[in-house]
Amino acid sequence: MRVPPKRIPDYMSDTAAPPLKGIKVIELGTLIAGPFCSRRFAEFGADVIKIESPAGGDQLREWRKMYEGTSLWWYVQARNKKSVTVNLRTPEGQEIVRKLCAEADIVVENFRPGALEKWHLGFDELAKLNPRLIMVRLSGYGQTGPYRDRPGFGVIGESMGGMRYVTGYADRPPVRLGISLGDSIAALYGVIGAMMALHHRNMNGGRGQVVDVALYEAVFSMMESLVPEFDVLGFVRERAGNALPGIVPSNTYPTRDGKFVIVGANNDAIFKRMMTAIGRADLGSDPALASNAGRVPRTAELDGAIADWTRCHDLEFVLAALEDAQVPSGKVFDVSDIMKDPHYLARGMLEQHRLPDGKPVKLPGIVPKLSATPGATEWIGPKLGEHTDEVLTALGYDAPSRQDLKRRGVT
Repeated sequence: MRVPPKRIPDYMSDTAAPPLKGIKVIELGTLIAGPFCSRRFAEFGADVIKIESPAGGDQLREWRKMYEGTSLWWYVQARNKKSVTVNLRTPEGQEIVRKLCAEADIVVENFRPGALEKWHLGFDELAKLNPRLIMVRLSGYGQTGPYRDRPGFGVIGESMGGMRYVTGYADRPPVRLGISLGDSIAALYGVIGAMMALHHRNMNGGRGQVVDVALYEAVFSMMESLVPEFDVLGFVRERAGNALPGIVPSNTYPTRDGKFVIVGANNDAIFKRMMTAIGRADLGSDPALASNAGRVPRTAELDGAIADWTRCHDLEFVLAALEDAQVPSGKVFDVSDIMKDPHYLARGMLEQHRLPDGKPVKLPGIVPKLSATPGATEWIGPKLGEHTDEVLTALGYDAPSRQDLKRRGVT
């Protein structure tokens, strides 16, 4: 299939300054939640300085699939960031960070609560140097409460937040998604909180504040009607496989060629069109099935009817028939499907870049798409300490001082 060339809509500008130009962000943290949070700022023009340990840097540099000694994930997670090596356990390293924070807008950190205070880099101390500073604090359980000192990762947050319990099949143990969803949700809440705090600072008094994001709470906030259903009805939502509990029909169905189709026909009018498309107009016209309340008790019957039809046809036929009937449906994409999909390509969701040795590499595009000030990838994840001299020079450290700090393992 020929892919049309990418077209920038008329209302989009490719000359406007990025929306966060002039905002300075200091990233103190490793792996996923903190770096993913600050990555969003970097993608939209903020000056993000990532502080890394001189002894190897962020562990994510060595996670998942590697190329020439560096994680391919790293090039995505650290794009547009400046890497500065600083040993936070040394007084000189702490002083460097204090100087950076004194002129920053936002600090993002995901250490265990109390770690920054131990290094004299807590919010109260930094706010004395810079009352306008906003600190995004991402942790497993938050900065307060009886669990605050426990180590917490995304997998724990997904479990405590209720997501793991409802994921999977009723006759099997809970399962996880194949990505770090809890960390990513928390990171996005960190971005939202920081932008609200930034607006408040700029519009309502000029002072910064702490944005306290707990991973379990970020996950918990996504759990729809879980709480009121239990509180009012005593209902405990259980695992329901690929179905959307209480919404019918909405499930995954097998096709003749061994593939799967996702169908969401839970709207009343769509349900009728769906049943007509699969040759079951009798179900579509059944008054008892005219609303979702009537369909839920007959979930197995309806899923069975749809599966009987999909099993008789190849995926492409099923998708075409459902598209003609205006029924929301789609195949289950793997990455090879994504890489050649014309819609992904037309929307600019696969960017072409080059690794340090010149090898071409595709990175995911930037979300969301702003019409006048879109985000952009200015450079891929940097080498460890690539910007240390540049940043320290701007702070007033001369060449002999920088060399001495490096020699003593401070940077």
